[in-house]
Amino acid sequence: MPKVSQAHLDARRQQIIDAARARFAAHGFARTSMTDIVEASGLSTGAIYRYFTSKDEIVAAICEQAGHALPAELTAESIHDFLQHIRTLARQEDHARLVAQIYAEAAVTPSLATLVHRQLQELREAVAALLPDHEPAHAARIAEAFVALCHGYTQQLAVRGDLEPAPFTAALVAIAITES
Repeated sequence: MPKVSQAHLDARRQQIIDAARARFAAHGFARTSMTDIVEASGLSTGAIYRYFTSKDEIVAAICEQAGHALPAELTAESIHDFLQHIRTLARQEDHARLVAQIYAEAAVTPSLATLVHRQLQELREAVAALLPDHEPAHAARIAEAFVALCHGYTQQLAVRGDLEPAPFTAALVAIAITES
């Protein structure tokens, strides 16, 4: 029997993650079964279980792939562009609804809560690093508010639909740039 390449294995795993991501965003975790993920992925049940033993493992894999598109510096323009990026992901990939589902699941699943907590900490640290002119404790407070407001915008997109980022940009600029 020919050996399957790592690239093939990685592609199948990603196929499952992509199918689950779309299904979770559209229907939520509670209303998505492993059977639904099997159907959405187009793979067999055995193929799914080769990579993941549960929905929780799939959710963790989705979270581990989360990337942060933070700007290289915090300016009014870069903050606006960052929020536009979040808005685009919400429109094109239903990302805001997926994040809402992940947060809801993290509220009742300790292992996922730990993962989300770690990722939020890393994000706050990354934002604080963009504030070199502030003393570390002050930069940490600004980063806390910055991340909270960004996630608030994401949650608003999930619930209210497409929202213009201008008021959120103004608030973030006030927090990150005019604070000293």
